[in-house]
Amino acid sequence: MQLDIQSLSQQYQSGKHVKLAINALSLKIEPGILGLLGPNGAGKSSLMRILATITKPTAGKILWNGQDIVRSPQVLRHELGYLPQYFGVYDQLSAVEFLHYIASLKGLPKSKANQVIDELIDKLNLTHAAHMPLKGYSGGMKQRIGIAQALLNDPKLLIIDEPTVGLDPHERANFRQLLTELAGDRCIIFSTHIVSDIESIANRIAIMNTGQLIQSDTPSSLLQKMANKCWQLTTDFNELKHIQHEFIVSHSVRKEDKVELNIVADHCPDARAIARTPSLEDAYLYFTSRQQPQAGLARAS
Repeated sequence: MQLDIQSLSQQYQSGKHVKLAINALSLKIEPGILGLLGPNGAGKSSLMRILATITKPTAGKILWNGQDIVRSPQVLRHELGYLPQYFGVYDQLSAVEFLHYIASLKGLPKSKANQVIDELIDKLNLTHAAHMPLKGYSGGMKQRIGIAQALLNDPKLLIIDEPTVGLDPHERANFRQLLTELAGDRCIIFSTHIVSDIESIANRIAIMNTGQLIQSDTPSSLLQKMANKCWQLTTDFNELKHIQHEFIVSHSVRKEDKVELNIVADHCPDARAIARTPSLEDAYLYFTSRQQPQAGLARAS
């Protein structure tokens, strides 16, 4: 099972100018969880909509198990589950009613839908609220309904776009655990700009910036690339602005009348700085803060 994205580009008109949302992006995705990271405006949601066969790219190919889904989107749609960034529900419906409605849109026979919905309601810990109107659901509960509707057809490709926005830390942790349980033999693409959402569950991480793929690797390999680039410096507050202007500061902690900084830099930023263990947050900030994405990393698999 494989999703093969080849030289994908997407452009749009902005006034008199043509802008690239995605620029010659190539990536191979296999079973497991791919964490797709990038700042707002990086092109992640544009990519998700194309992969979900909602919009068509300007150029490039997308092969699902060798078949071109740009030309023949139906090849993928019956194996696709999609949770968009902004997922709406009909507040007056209960969870069961809503899921039956979505199941009918997906063409599931009623007998099959009954069985699948009961299983999903139980799996997602919504049995106690299955017949309550959705307007009474918390943000985390609505996200679980979003996942349930995406799983109705037992998809082999599950696309999830910024799913943890608005969730509290406990709900986010539960959501990550759920994705880990769902991975198995599925391809899951989890798009986010929050590194902590995917650092403990992703088999592979892809980083986008300004429409380009700038890194695609395992978490451990990304950390290896950050060796000798991460430093800790304790300094006075009056130096803080200057240091933030000169270097990437990934974290800061007040220490009485001092401030302890985690700095990312190619070379030791100060004689007082000591080396420290890198984090994925460091890697994300380092690669997305560069002026120009590295052309040699545009093709990754």
